[in-house]
Amino acid sequence: MKNIKRKLVWSDEFNYKGLPDSTKWGYEVGHVRNNEPQHYTRKRLENCRVEDGLLVIEARKEKFDTSAYTSASIMTLGKKTWTYGRFEVRAKVPKGLGVWSAFWMLGENRQAVKWPTCGEIDIMEFVGKDSSQVYGTIHYADSTGTYKYHGEKPVVGAPYDDFHIYAIEWTKDQIDFYYDELKYFSFDLKKSKKGNENTFQKKFYLLLNLALGREGTLGGKLDKSIVSSKYFVDYVRVYQ
Repeated sequence: MKNIKRKLVWSDEFNYKGLPDSTKWGYEVGHVRNNEPQHYTRKRLENCRVEDGLLVIEARKEKFDTSAYTSASIMTLGKKTWTYGRFEVRAKVPKGLGVWSAFWMLGENRQAVKWPTCGEIDIMEFVGKDSSQVYGTIHYADSTGTYKYHGEKPVVGAPYDDFHIYAIEWTKDQIDFYYDELKYFSFDLKKSKKGNENTFQKKFYLLLNLALGREGTLGGKLDKSIVSSKYFVDYVRVYQ
């Protein structure tokens, strides 16, 4: 970690079986954002489970409530939040047109101030339509309330073929984005300063989810022949 002295302050190694640890993870439920086709379910093993030392988030083509697809999105909101540190996941992303897996963060004050004012840190997004790339992106609102974003999407080969480490190093001055050992993007927090405040000097929570795309979204058009897609996570670790 570039000779920065940090200690592990929180983790889930997924060395158990069943539902995700309820002391660490909660759930988003329903149709949450972007008019995506999947219904995020709560505590449903078919969509989110721990087995063989891995967290498995599975999107499925199936009727559920009013939806034709199900999946899961888990988060640490209400359980744990952080300001600064190294946030790291070792994961294997799924392949296929329309799959949209992510490891990311939102400001704890999202409900009060709404998005994008709360800020968003996309540590990793992978979309099947851009299968040789991964995305790292910052989203926020400037002092006038105007939406801003900055990011990079390096070409890394075939990330879906194996497990890789996706991480950020976040300090009071900047956020650096990593794919394995490759540092591919740095964001200067001066850009997000609003008077004496800064969106990215506040508390954030973690999310892991597998979304499905539709035309007009980052995920893109979904291949309707896909009946199941799995996002595998070896561990999540936070160092400070």
